[in-house]
Amino acid sequence: MPSTRHRVASPPAGKSLLLWDGNCGFCQLWAERWREAYGGQVDLATAQSQAARFPEIPATAYDQGLQLVETDGTVFSGVAAALRVRRHGRGRGDILLWAYEKVPGIAPVLDAGYGVVARHRPFFSRLTRWFCGADLRQPKYAFAAVVFLRALAVVYFIAFASLWGQLDGLIGPGGILPAQAWLDALAKQPAGGAWWQAPTLCWIFGAGKFLHVLCAGGVGLSLLLFLRLAQPLCLLLLWLFYLSLCGAGQVFLGYQWDNLLLETGLLTVFLAPWRSADVERTEPPLVARWLLGWLLFRLIFMSAYVKLASGDSTWSGLTALTHHYQTQPLPTWIAWHLHQLPVCFHKISCALMFAIEFAAPFLLFSPRRPRHAAVLSLIGLQVLIALTGNYTFFNLLTIALCLLWLDDAWWLRWLRVAPRAPVAAGALSTLRRRAWQAVLVFFFAASLIVTLPSLLRLGQWPGWFASTYRFIAASRSVNSYGLFAVMTTHRPEIIIEGSHDGRTWETYEFEWKPGDLQRRPGFVAPHQPRLDWQLWFAALAYPRYDPWLGPFIRQLGANAPAVTRLLKINPFAKDPPRFLRAVLYDYQFTTPAERRRTGHWWKRTATAYYLQPTPVR
Repeated sequence: MPSTRHRVASPPAGKSLLLWDGNCGFCQLWAERWREAYGGQVDLATAQSQAARFPEIPATAYDQGLQLVETDGTVFSGVAAALRVRRHGRGRGDILLWAYEKVPGIAPVLDAGYGVVARHRPFFSRLTRWFCGADLRQPKYAFAAVVFLRALAVVYFIAFASLWGQLDGLIGPGGILPAQAWLDALAKQPAGGAWWQAPTLCWIFGAGKFLHVLCAGGVGLSLLLFLRLAQPLCLLLLWLFYLSLCGAGQVFLGYQWDNLLLETGLLTVFLAPWRSADVERTEPPLVARWLLGWLLFRLIFMSAYVKLASGDSTWSGLTALTHHYQTQPLPTWIAWHLHQLPVCFHKISCALMFAIEFAAPFLLFSPRRPRHAAVLSLIGLQVLIALTGNYTFFNLLTIALCLLWLDDAWWLRWLRVAPRAPVAAGALSTLRRRAWQAVLVFFFAASLIVTLPSLLRLGQWPGWFASTYRFIAASRSVNSYGLFAVMTTHRPEIIIEGSHDGRTWETYEFEWKPGDLQRRPGFVAPHQPRLDWQLWFAALAYPRYDPWLGPFIRQLGANAPAVTRLLKINPFAKDPPRFLRAVLYDYQFTTPAERRRTGHWWKRTATAYYLQPTPVR
């Protein structure tokens, strides 16, 4: 244990006293931080104001470091003083102080580091101000939490409202994959566990009109959440309703952003204040905020990691973006223009993307200025992605997660939004502290289990690990992430056509996916036309045939109204076709010269029959 250097004859009564050099700007920065964090348990004063009170402490000692005068008269200096202040403030044992006092070799290392800082305080003062600004007090996130909760309410509203209009055609009784028939078949499987394989309230209430009840309830709860009414209850029900839709939605609700919304919504239950009064002044629980930060970390970092881990040469060679703009599911007209730029531009853009996605997640947990820079770079990246491709509510949800990491001081400085003074958080009881620790450990461990297979591509995992992975993954509320691990370098497109005589064919036009060569790629996000999206995946899977396409073709042949409402143009609205076929085309963006000459945004070449001409009646 490091020895104390001094002992005073007139110790402070009641609370220990921390003395710091009042002429040192660096010490003043940290004194403000400690006064806010530990002022209730430790008194703070400048050495100049207390020097006469403690003549036993030489003036040179203050130049070498902090001095902590305990109530029994002992004086601790430097690292020992700082760590004891931390223990007083926390009101319980501190592992850092224990290591400093008990573990051989720790004290000399920390003392040496402290000495370097003490001898070069002007330099470290400038460095601290550069990284953290002029205020080292603990950042507050009460207003940031309000912004995040309202942004999440908007995302939930979009998700439910977007799906609502497509329900009947996708999974309704007259849709492509009726949910009730699927649940009935699942319940008959001998393996059992159907409830966990497809977690949904539809097991109780059926998958007919109740699907609309879920969507209507989700829209209503989103509005209540936005108005900040009973937020934890709203969040819990929103998660349950969306999980129920995903559980019944089969292939049409199996996207990563659906899972991301479920995981974000469940974690946010722990973030929202339980009392509506003073909601703008309630500091969010640290554990909940860090779990949401860990979610954002995994989402962004894994998006970069899986691209390089896949071994795809277009990513490692930085040429992926020469293909991406025209091969992504639903590009915009901005993507057409960016596709025309030189290869060097695409390589630089790809390198910048990797730099942001690899570095920014780590900076989320850094001091204020690097953290803000990381958040703004991530938001900028999401905006650029949204401008070039229609990725539903994914970009909005990712931006919402980023906003939680802009502290209240940032909102005040840059947007002139003045948060109200936050309510001081009371000390947690031992029971509540243990409960928060359990929440942190549970979700962190579960997220590691589902993420490890993407990080470590082992041939075979132990049986217990595989079972645990499947159990967690079935909940869809703790997930692994990583989009576009392998870049698609060509764009196959399925064009469905019908005919009365088998010779003259007319095309079914979809609202958003490429079809008509003259139709300009448009903006549809944050709405997701899920049938258009699913056809993109089906085309990429060729020559494998997606099983849902068979029912879809049959419903087209029958002119099923719930299904044909999902189309832009049904050329057989009055008289159903006698024959149907699906032709696979290779689509490419036109060049500027080709567009000026033809007016086309796309050019295409027929490559194969996805479905041979087939009689339907």
